[in-house]
Amino acid sequence: MLPSAVRRGPRRVLTAIGSGLAVLGVLGAGVVTDFPPQVRLDDALSSALYAGDDRSPLVGGLLEVLTTPGVTWFRVLVFLPVLVWLVARRAWRTVLWVVVAITGVGPLTTALKDLAGRARPAYENGGLHHEGLSYPSGHSSGIATLVTVALVLAWPVLTAGGRRAAVAAGVALAVLVGLTRVWLGVHYPSDVVGGLALGVAWSLAVALVLGGLPGRAGALPERAAAGTRS
Repeated sequence: MLPSAVRRGPRRVLTAIGSGLAVLGVLGAGVVTDFPPQVRLDDALSSALYAGDDRSPLVGGLLEVLTTPGVTWFRVLVFLPVLVWLVARRAWRTVLWVVVAITGVGPLTTALKDLAGRARPAYENGGLHHEGLSYPSGHSSGIATLVTVALVLAWPVLTAGGRRAAVAAGVALAVLVGLTRVWLGVHYPSDVVGGLALGVAWSLAVALVLGGLPGRAGALPERAAAGTRS
């Protein structure tokens, strides 16, 4: 039989996936039906947080830099050295789930945008300057995927303190990127929350199905085991 910690792992992951999908679905239903409380809250928060049509080029440039970790090319660039290393080790199962997770979230987000059909916020220097639809946020699902995949991949080789630090840093980065989408006026807050939920649920689901969870065939060896190698 598997150790209890390993047996509990998939249950916790399934709970996290279910929670993410529930958040995505509830907010999506509110978007599709124009649920008044959600619409009012989105409008109020967007107006309060938007950096303004008359923001300075410096502020606009800074926000564009801060939002970059959510785009596809950045995600691929970050994981490219890791994938090269994994290929050199012939860790094909690990390569498979990481590639599927980091590349598949974009098309999935686009499909959900088309399904929801929500227009971006109508700010002159915000949503009106961007093509595409609004719910869920692609930058938010992208950064949530980047952080979640990185955490799942690195988890077996991190110390307890390293895991806490990595989770804190990852959450902070995901929240920052999500906020930039509202500051820039290109997404509503519910777009961001839905995108973050999607990225986490998608990444964990791929890791679960393709064996990427710690202790499975597509995971890196545990830190203690790795340290005993010559």
